[in-house]
Amino acid sequence: MGVGVARGRALLADGRESVFDIYEGTIVWDGQPRRVAVDAVDTEPLIGMALLAGYELTVEVRAGGSVRITPLP
Repeated sequence: MGVGVARGRALLADGRESVFDIYEGTIVWDGQPRRVAVDAVDTEPLIGMALLAGYELTVEVRAGGSVRITPLP
């Protein structure tokens, strides 16, 4: 990765503060390219709620459970 376009700061659930670089990226979402901000953190990837607007999110909360993201009518 190159130099981030900004720096971010977040308060974690355990009370620690995290500082991270923010990059610009392009993803393919529902078949269309879309520009997004990408927070560079050392953890599992997450999708922001703004990206999910207009979609249904279904999660099987168990080890190996499936995750489905479906466009709403």
